[in-house]
Amino acid sequence: MKLLILGGTVFLGRALVDAALARGHEITLFHRGKHNPDLFPDVERILGDRNTELDRLDGRTWDAAIDTCGYFPRQVAASAGKLAGVVGHYTFVSSISVYAGFQEIGIDENAPVGTIEDPSIEEITGESYGPLKALCEQAAEAVMPGRVLNHRPGLIVGPHDPSDRFTYWPVRVARGGNVLAPDRPEVLVQIIDVRDLAEWNIRMVEAGRTGVYNATGPAGPLTMGEVLDTCKSVSGSDAVLRWAPEEFLLKNEVAPWSEMPLWVPESEGAGFSAIDCSKAIADGLTFRPLPETVRDTLDWTKTWPEERPLRVGITAEKEAAVLQKLSGS
Repeated sequence: MKLLILGGTVFLGRALVDAALARGHEITLFHRGKHNPDLFPDVERILGDRNTELDRLDGRTWDAAIDTCGYFPRQVAASAGKLAGVVGHYTFVSSISVYAGFQEIGIDENAPVGTIEDPSIEEITGESYGPLKALCEQAAEAVMPGRVLNHRPGLIVGPHDPSDRFTYWPVRVARGGNVLAPDRPEVLVQIIDVRDLAEWNIRMVEAGRTGVYNATGPAGPLTMGEVLDTCKSVSGSDAVLRWAPEEFLLKNEVAPWSEMPLWVPESEGAGFSAIDCSKAIADGLTFRPLPETVRDTLDWTKTWPEERPLRVGITAEKEAAVLQKLSGS
């Protein structure tokens, strides 16, 4: 197949290129060329800004397009509209953040999505991100009805993750000592290795699948305790996990998700880490073992420049202070 990827050199994009090349597809990247310009030297590139330079795609045809970097409905309507006559299939990479709320366990693709008062707003915040992604899904489907795959990943993890929202844990646990851990070991989490998501996406494109799919994992329940224990076993760490109750963490201003990655307090929505992905699994979504993801993530961090810091996670100083309070509580 001839595939056009909007983006293609950052995290999911690069994993999609790897997966597509491994399956023998011909790839064209359309992007600005600002990230990882030396990646994939043998892959065709069309340099341009999707906001102003879609005309650079004129005169070309592809079997399918994958949009990895649409955040505003205007962008997606324009790109899908430009490509509607020259591609047969369009993938839009959305997010489980589209849902209106996460109080229920087992949210499936039929659950209501969030809305926003001004759909033309183009500022990404915690409140606007999900509703804007939902509007992007709708924009793609409106332009190319019946030809769009909208998939909604949860937290994408693994090598080359620019966010460090999972990477923090393998790195911190490998460092050893007393490790501040959120809430309790049985708290549920959901993650998907970027390579599993990419490989499934390419297979779905090959099969011409369309519609909306939740796409996170693994296939069965995963707990925070399992994640951190796996980080210990893979790294051979002597870490001691010090579990701090939700109320204690919030009282001591330990921020969920940013300072304690993967953790969303149950008071904010227990369903966030219990999304129903049975539809995607029935259509071939598979998951590699967690130790492989942890090991490969740690191996990737060993290639970092020495000055490259973790972008999220509690600082060592604050962690020590909070652990001191926990010991005295």
